[in-house]
Amino acid sequence: MNLIDDHLAEDLKILFVGFNPSIRSSELGHHYANPNNRFWKILFEAGLTTRKYEAAEDAQLLEMGYGFTNIVARPTKAADEITKEEYKEGREILKGKIERFKPKVVCFVGKGVYQEYSGRKSAPWGKQMESVVPDVIDFVAPSSSGLVRMKLNEIVAIYQQLLKLK
Repeated sequence: MNLIDDHLAEDLKILFVGFNPSIRSSELGHHYANPNNRFWKILFEAGLTTRKYEAAEDAQLLEMGYGFTNIVARPTKAADEITKEEYKEGREILKGKIERFKPKVVCFVGKGVYQEYSGRKSAPWGKQMESVVPDVIDFVAPSSSGLVRMKLNEIVAIYQQLLKLK
């Protein structure tokens, strides 16, 4: 399987961090490429983009100040296939990326992603009181996976909070 390139730059408004690439994303080489993933629809409906982008356009969002990476690089069918060792290694790599590129906001696409990164047992949706990397806002949003049981409008409302932070 193929790894997916990060889309990183200095001074990003928002760095979106997922668990890891899906098999479909690995095949296509783009973030959030599974047709069941609602990421691109959520960004548009939340007002973070002016139109619904396609996964193949992910690199173009760098121009808007949005970047993409994952806590674990290895593609899997489901996040529960990620090992503790992969999370441990991924946590350090991700922290290094955040320290190096210093985005204004890091949006963790899934509460579990943030919990694995921060080591915290729980986290509310939205802006976190304390960030792991100083001077970078940690923001927890629901996963955009089609498996998430939250209503789409509830998910969109959480992502809309990013508009005030970027």
